[in-house]
Amino acid sequence: MGEIGIEEGGRKVVHLQFGSSPSGNYTIRLHEAFLAYGYDSYVLSLYSEVVGDPRIVSLGAFGKNVRRLNQKIQDYLTRNKPKESGAFSLSLLGSDISNHPVVRQSDVIYVHWVLGGFLSVRNLKQLASLGKPMVMILHDMWTITGGCSYSFDCDKFLTHCGNCPVFPEDKEVDTSYKQYEEKMEFYRSFRNLFFVSPSHWLADLAKRAEITKGKPVYRIPNPIDQNLFKPFDKSVAKGILGLAAYDYVICFGANKVHSPYKGWTYLKDAVVKLKSELPNKEIVMLVFGSAASEEISEAIPFPIKFMGFIRDDYTTNLVYNASDVFLAPSLADNLPTTIIESLCCGTPVVGFETGGIPEMISHKSNGYIAAYRDADDFCKGIVYCLERKLVGKLLPEYQVDVIMDQHASLISYMEQEVYDNGQS
Repeated sequence: MGEIGIEEGGRKVVHLQFGSSPSGNYTIRLHEAFLAYGYDSYVLSLYSEVVGDPRIVSLGAFGKNVRRLNQKIQDYLTRNKPKESGAFSLSLLGSDISNHPVVRQSDVIYVHWVLGGFLSVRNLKQLASLGKPMVMILHDMWTITGGCSYSFDCDKFLTHCGNCPVFPEDKEVDTSYKQYEEKMEFYRSFRNLFFVSPSHWLADLAKRAEITKGKPVYRIPNPIDQNLFKPFDKSVAKGILGLAAYDYVICFGANKVHSPYKGWTYLKDAVVKLKSELPNKEIVMLVFGSAASEEISEAIPFPIKFMGFIRDDYTTNLVYNASDVFLAPSLADNLPTTIIESLCCGTPVVGFETGGIPEMISHKSNGYIAAYRDADDFCKGIVYCLERKLVGKLLPEYQVDVIMDQHASLISYMEQEVYDNGQS
């Protein structure tokens, strides 16, 4: 494998992420922010849809074959998992990337979402053994649980996972128990591990959980390019999308409508009620992330414009600017990128009081926080935002300057801890 030249100058950072895409990818945005602030940044992924950027690198065919085998084994082992439990990821197979050029030449390693056959816990140990400062980004709860992305009402992870609701065997020492043990042993074996959560909510859980007890945990939000995501004339945006004739445009993003995380049932009920709350208004719904769906069309009492899966940030920006309110009925989420994007574009957000969502929305100021799983209150929030012409606004702590100052301080601290004091 040939050397990949890394320029002299700023600290050399490599971001590890399962997949790289040109739209809505938090890892790519953090990477671009690092570059803008003078860091020498690379991204290494299993898959990449980014073309022509030598700083975004992906593995070859062998790594992808490992991923496919990993998925087959995981599908078999979780075949009886209840659908309502959400995602449960197993650390089974992965690739040893500890000798990859961008890893070997880096000063700091940022670990994002790397499961699904890209990296196993064993592979993470190989990386930690390099002795470099290694940042574990908590994009969901997997890092502190026995395997679930979100635990909903289960709090076993605070002490020790086992007898997991995901597995019907009713055994204390089940897959979740073993994986919790594997991760805890990994975390406690290395002093060069540092944990970062985009939300206060998940950072607080990581500080309380037994698995990360005594480990350094910080809260640093995900950045966004405000030169791209910014408000412009809504009438122009609506005109471009052919929506100028409507009084209100409401927007919803859904890749999988029936995901246990996305709250489709509550959204549907809230929008049906909206019809009776605003009977004299012409309303249209924009839906992105999903192809045209007969189920959605039949459930929503308004015309719908399906935008499909958007692959560029410019179209995403247009959709938010054409909308009068963005609907985020998530039942479990960390710090949704969609909410940050919408607020940057001046569009208010209605969301439930769960996860990190209340940290982003100032109630009745840049949006509305509805009571958890309360469709009536969610509808009330939509009406509130529309009738008062609320304007979305990013809160000060989510400004990229603030975020990058925090990363700079963290990197300086990590290097002092790792290199000055030595790793045991």
